[in-house]
Amino acid sequence: HTHAYARRRGVSTQRYSSVLLSSQICSWIENIIAEKRKEKREKMEPGATVCAVRSRRVLCGDEIRPAVIHIKDGKIQNILPGIEVGPSASAEVLDVGDRLVMPGIVDCHVHVNEPGRTTWEGYWTATRAAAAGGVTTIVDMPLNSIPPTTTLGNFREKMQAATGQCFVDTAFWGGVIPGNQLELRPMIQAGVAGFKCFLIHSGVDEFPHVSDSDLHTALQQLQGTDSVLLFHAEREIQQPLGESGDPCEYSTFLNSRPDIMEMEAIRTVTQLCLQYQVRCHIVHLSSAQPLELIRAARQAGAPLTVETTHHYLSLSAEHIPAGATQFKCCPPIRDTANQEQLWAALTAGDIDMVVSDHSPCTPDLKQLDSGDFTQAWGGISSLQFGLPLFWTSACKRGFSLADTVRLLCQRTAQLCRLDNQKGSLHPGHDADLVIWDPEKEFEVTEGNIHHKNKLTPYLGRTLKGEVYCTIVRGRLVYKQGLFSQQPLGRHLLLSHGRTQASL
Repeated sequence: HTHAYARRRGVSTQRYSSVLLSSQICSWIENIIAEKRKEKREKMEPGATVCAVRSRRVLCGDEIRPAVIHIKDGKIQNILPGIEVGPSASAEVLDVGDRLVMPGIVDCHVHVNEPGRTTWEGYWTATRAAAAGGVTTIVDMPLNSIPPTTTLGNFREKMQAATGQCFVDTAFWGGVIPGNQLELRPMIQAGVAGFKCFLIHSGVDEFPHVSDSDLHTALQQLQGTDSVLLFHAEREIQQPLGESGDPCEYSTFLNSRPDIMEMEAIRTVTQLCLQYQVRCHIVHLSSAQPLELIRAARQAGAPLTVETTHHYLSLSAEHIPAGATQFKCCPPIRDTANQEQLWAALTAGDIDMVVSDHSPCTPDLKQLDSGDFTQAWGGISSLQFGLPLFWTSACKRGFSLADTVRLLCQRTAQLCRLDNQKGSLHPGHDADLVIWDPEKEFEVTEGNIHHKNKLTPYLGRTLKGEVYCTIVRGRLVYKQGLFSQQPLGRHLLLSHGRTQASL
């Protein structure tokens, strides 16, 4: 065959065979080099420094396209269209094929509980769970740890407890309680992202709720600082006489925390926000009834933002079994009709962001043996599963991947003034990336849960959207069930409108 082909080409058989062999060898060598490069990219271990990420699906603004994200010194250097990468960077390129690349999740509502209640949750386990869920930044709430973050000294103790334990970047909220108004500005100078207060008993005695007088005093301190005051927006009301029920039925607990409690609290918040023009934020909105109050306040000029949580968007009261206290949280999960109104409010922009409100405890505090909702600790563990929880429901309602970034990354970063470096794929921002498969389904099992206590209402649930790997400032912290050997996260301290990172 070779001899006949050579004669038709007018060359000797020996010469043609030599050329053919050389071409085959070159092709063979090129294939070997390509395979070796692919192996290096696919075998990149957690802890590795990534110089570039290549994918056929990179979310750039509202558009998904093939691109290469170049990373230098932990920052996004540039984002180039197409999938060609220079050979000099081939060893540090993470090629993820068709998996989607987008900004890492910024979860600005997380209760880590360390120090003091580390049996509930700690920085090591919480931030590993975050990394496994594509969360690259968390903001830790000031309560449930002992001491709470309500003084400058307590804040320093909190940061010391977190040092060397965080797999993702971590910022911190301070707390407003009665009598600590003179601690607020020193904590702002030290770097807290803002403050949280309760208008009702917080659940722990060391973090008491504030009165109207306390709020006026605190807001006066916060004027001119660009800080933000977060409100757990429920207020006690006078309960009707004779209201009772079986404590193991979820409806009994739900009836004890009616929508009016949120309505009255949010009425107070909107009035204060308009009066002082200090940024105010309503955490974990569960009821759709106060939405008209919120719209009116914003139209009147109140610098007010609102969040809801994955559990209010994913779970409904009608489907909570008797005695299933893992579903208890405060405010409570309400009915399906209310849930649909929350989704509509997200579409309309009346709710700005979605967070986890990860609030774990030890199993005994959930009163699983008795199934008593009235006595069980109120909190839901979901830090690791926020992205797939949201996407599982959102994609059915017409939300896009760009909407997901806006609600889970950009707006949450803006709330705590981290949007100059977190929450977006822009040159100069931190190279914080989640790489995931939005089409792939998986089941939540105890074996794939990384937070400390495995109790969660999502156990056994099938979710859509599996995280492949997570990159924080250009370092691969998580990949397919494996973590970097050492924590690579930093503390994020905010001061004078700028963000500083500490080890």
